[in-house]
Amino acid sequence: MKLNKTMIIAGLIAGGVLAANVSVRAQDATNTPPPKVHAPGGARAGMNFEYIAKQLGLSADQKEKAAPVFQDMQQQNAELRKDTTLSVADRRAKQKQVREDAAAKLKEIFTPAQFEQWQKMGMRPHPATPPATPTTPPATNATPQQ
Repeated sequence: MKLNKTMIIAGLIAGGVLAANVSVRAQDATNTPPPKVHAPGGARAGMNFEYIAKQLGLSADQKEKAAPVFQDMQQQNAELRKDTTLSVADRRAKQKQVREDAAAKLKEIFTPAQFEQWQKMGMRPHPATPPATPTTPPATNATPQQ
């Protein structure tokens, strides 16, 4: 008799756990994930021309001249990402060249202040030369111990 009560209780507990698990999974299946939102400073914002134009205060004429440059840069980068025959090093070198070509064109369109601000936004090719390193070691204030 005691064994039967134990088996019945165990069965009820197992059934309750199973029913709760099925209920939770059914609710998860009906919920849709929230849409992905990219912050203005995120990596994908690099190609958001309207955001960049607003931040730089581009005139209508500048927008008209700069938009094709950004579209071309975006298209070339998309093609490079799709090209599976390139090695990582080759892809990076070509992406760098695309950025440098775009920067040269944009430098002619933007004012010097706008171009500098664009570079600060991170929308620029990385400098070709590494930062200067000191040639003399830093002085130390330690005294030799005897």
